[in-house]
Parts: sequence; C-alpha cells; structure tokens
Amino acid sequence: MDATGTFVVEMTPAPAAPTDQSTVGHMLLSKTYSGDIAGTGEGHMLMVRTATKGSAGYVAIEKVAATLAGKSGTFLLQHHGIMDRGTPSLTVSVVPDSANGELLGLSGTMTIENSDGNHHYTFNYDLPALP
Repeated sequence: MDATGTFVVEMTPAPAAPTDQSTVGHMLLSKTYSGDIAGTGEGHMLMVRTATKGSAGYVAIEKVAATLAGKSGTFLLQHHGIMDRGTPSLTVSVVPDSANGELLGLSGTMTIENSDGNHHYTFNYDLPALP
C-alpha cells in the first residue's frame, strides 16, 4: 500500500560526534507529518561534507509516533543519504520489528521529495492484520 503526504522538519544543531568534529555534524530532528501519516517524528542525524563540491553523506534514526491507515503506534525509520558530486541517493526504511501498538509488523520504504522547501513523502508499506 502507499501513503502520501507532507512533513515539516526542524533541525537543531547538537554536539558533534566524538570524531573529527571539523567535518561531522550532528542535528536533532523534529518532524510533523500530515496526510496519510498523521503524527510526529523525532531523531538524530549525522552528516558529513567532503572537500569535493556536491559530495556529502548522512545517516539518521527517527522514531515516528503516528496514525497510519486508521491504526496508531510507533516505528523507527533508518535514513541513508549520499550526494555524489551533486547526484543524490536516499534510502529510508522501517527498521525491522521496530513497530508497536496497532502498527505491529509494519514494514516499508519511504521516498522523500523536496520541492521549493516543501517536503513530500510516499510511503510504500505492508501492514499485516493483527490476530
């Protein structure tokens, strides 16, 4: 099944990871989801930019507390993003067995598009019926 909608994200700088602090950034994420997913997301993002213009990477873990398909619960999303000399690649997946509540058993992947500062998502998911 597919769920679509938008989200607003606020990013707050946090202390850098205890590695080379000149190149690694750490941000706290706070999201509000609208559309087929209605709820909030909170997470941590680590990112790095290289000396080559347009090359960077980020990883994030986000806990989503939301209603999806009329069912409530939480689940974790894992983000893996790469920018290779301006060419982006992003994978956002539900961490296996991370969902609870009425979303128990949730799996799926999310695509994100950013147009004119507006974030749109498409969430391709499977939600098995609870016994």
